[in-house]
Amino acid sequence: MKYVLLICDDESVLPTNEDLATDPQHQAWVDALSAHHGTGRGARLRPTSEATTVRVRNAETLVSDGPFAETKDFVGGFAIVDCDTLDEAVALAAKHPYAQWGSVEIRPMWE
Repeated sequence: MKYVLLICDDESVLPTNEDLATDPQHQAWVDALSAHHGTGRGARLRPTSEATTVRVRNAETLVSDGPFAETKDFVGGFAIVDCDTLDEAVALAAKHPYAQWGSVEIRPMWE
């Protein structure tokens, strides 16, 4: 089954891509993702200050700056993995560095 790992934090720590490229813990996770059945893929998202939210209510399109929810936590990135079990997805998510101070939400995908 495919799962999306939503990498969540509060934006108080925003390392640059260069910081992440030299962070051994982050690189270990990237390597684990790449090695995981060769199916892992994902992306890092820009800060919520650059988000735009679109809603349609009563046929009117409403566009607002910012994330879809007012919360201090945000989705900073995601990875899509193909795991045999939820336990396998949990083990992979637990290796992500942000799991130590933020969170990693696991959502099964419709296929």
